[in-house]
Amino acid sequence: MDLKNIKNFSIIAHIDHGKSTLADRMLEITHTVPERLMRDQVLDSMELERERGITIKMQPVRMEYVFGVEKYALNLIDTPGHVDFSYEVSRALKAVEGSILLIDSTQGVQAQTLTTLAMARGEGQETGKKIIPVITKIDSPLARISEVKEEVIKLLNCRPEEILEVSGRTGEGVENLLQEIIKRVPAPVVTYLSGDNILRALIFDFKYSNHRGVIVFVRVLDGKVKKGDNLTFAVSNEKFAALEVGTFSPEETVRESLTSGEIGYIVTGIKKPGIASVGDTITKSANPLPALPGYMQPMPVVWASVFPENADDFAILKLSLGKLKLSDSSFSYEEESSGSLGRGFRCGFLGMLHLEIITERLKREFNLSLVITTPSIIYEVINNNNKREKIYSPYFFPDDGNIQKVFEPWVKAKIITPVEYLGNIMQLMFDHEGEVGETENFGDNRSSLSVRMPLRELMRNFFDELKSTTSGYGSISYEMAEMREAEVTRLDILVADEVVPAFSKVISKKRVETEAEESVLKLEGLLPRQMFTLKIQGKALGRIISSRTLSGMKKDVTAHMYGGDITRKMKLREKQKKGKKKMKERGRVNIPQDVFLKMMRSGEK
Repeated sequence: MDLKNIKNFSIIAHIDHGKSTLADRMLEITHTVPERLMRDQVLDSMELERERGITIKMQPVRMEYVFGVEKYALNLIDTPGHVDFSYEVSRALKAVEGSILLIDSTQGVQAQTLTTLAMARGEGQETGKKIIPVITKIDSPLARISEVKEEVIKLLNCRPEEILEVSGRTGEGVENLLQEIIKRVPAPVVTYLSGDNILRALIFDFKYSNHRGVIVFVRVLDGKVKKGDNLTFAVSNEKFAALEVGTFSPEETVRESLTSGEIGYIVTGIKKPGIASVGDTITKSANPLPALPGYMQPMPVVWASVFPENADDFAILKLSLGKLKLSDSSFSYEEESSGSLGRGFRCGFLGMLHLEIITERLKREFNLSLVITTPSIIYEVINNNNKREKIYSPYFFPDDGNIQKVFEPWVKAKIITPVEYLGNIMQLMFDHEGEVGETENFGDNRSSLSVRMPLRELMRNFFDELKSTTSGYGSISYEMAEMREAEVTRLDILVADEVVPAFSKVISKKRVETEAEESVLKLEGLLPRQMFTLKIQGKALGRIISSRTLSGMKKDVTAHMYGGDITRKMKLREKQKKGKKKMKERGRVNIPQDVFLKMMRSGEK
């Protein structure tokens, strides 16, 4: 297809602003998906995405649309909206020439809208990429179209007529949006003139197939690729032959070739891990061209250790993490071992939701029973020998007597909220050790707050508390800032006098008593009763801070007896008593998998 007839674009927005619904209407209007196969969130292929109503993985799709007398190929990459998946958004933006900035007319501009806009502008400054502002949900009785338009004009410094209005639910304005994409989004530009041995394709995502190996999702910038071509990964220098090429509609559709400007996939047949990587360039083996600028490596924010409940499943867990890495390159993992939990993996995630999604996928897709430690962040500790080391796991955090100083990461955050909730947010920031910077009006009786706070406190249920304290109207986005000195200590949870490493966490010294009491009470409510009485204790600062006793199950060992001498019953009860005592001394408590997951989630009982 002619370059001028190819339009590559993505949809970017805050979470729950209707990206997937708008994509559904586009697929309907362009007849990409037959009517009998249409369903809600058609691009959200994962079961978890459909359950939660959120997009987790970016999804490319090619639509063909006739405008005037010409046919156009519209390549859409639908992106997630949650701050944890912003790395997915950054990769999608690199592969397209335009972005639809989608804003909910009932909610207005939100914090994550600003973050994704900044990413899109960063890309656009280099290459002249186009941002199209679109207001959605205009059919809602709660829509505030004129006020939200004012916010967008202020944000983008654009004219009112440049802002489009659509309804993803009814389809109103969507056809006009498709036509405006054709008019406004620039056509792809090539660096090298096409030829038989010319190819540069940027890998923006990939997945793994048991039968066909690694399937790379590419944006072809120069040249042409077809089945049977001998290709090379620029970074890993691995050579392979293309087994198949095609596009997404939205399922994989085989094509003869992919040419400059197109988005599609290449089946590599490679089954070794670590060969393909996001941001790598694919070129022809006979004529290797310079690699394209790739992507920045994502920096993990939250760390948690994952162990198989059954030690025999370690090899399966290792294989499962490797396969999962092929569909989500933004999490990292490395092997570690714990005295009581055995061999497992220390994993880095982009946030708490990302952690929850990955562990849930391990459980569902690979049928694994896991022990997941309490999530933590990176701390830098200077010990008594003046040695500075990074601590990823609370279990390895030194005792207070061995520490000179501790440093922790802070974040810069932007909170957008209605003005009437500012007082509530100030109190929330105080509770979470935050600092409030400048406040500015954001139109329509809303304010934007610049704040700084410890990452540790941001992960301590701050998102849910912000939503609760602002009746759902507050939103937040954040980025990493500097390291600062911290007043923190390790809290251990003991069950039957034995430390459970998975429940250890690093917390503020100010909150140590509250946190210990809450954790012990929560575990008391979650842990099934055992055959013997046991204690659940919280230990920090070298002492037991909180303690609860979980009484053992009782069994009447004399129930089957009737009549006879009372001493027969007394002997049996004495025998039972000795058995209980022996069990208390030697018995081990098996903690079910769901208890670990519930202890990890804030507020769950």
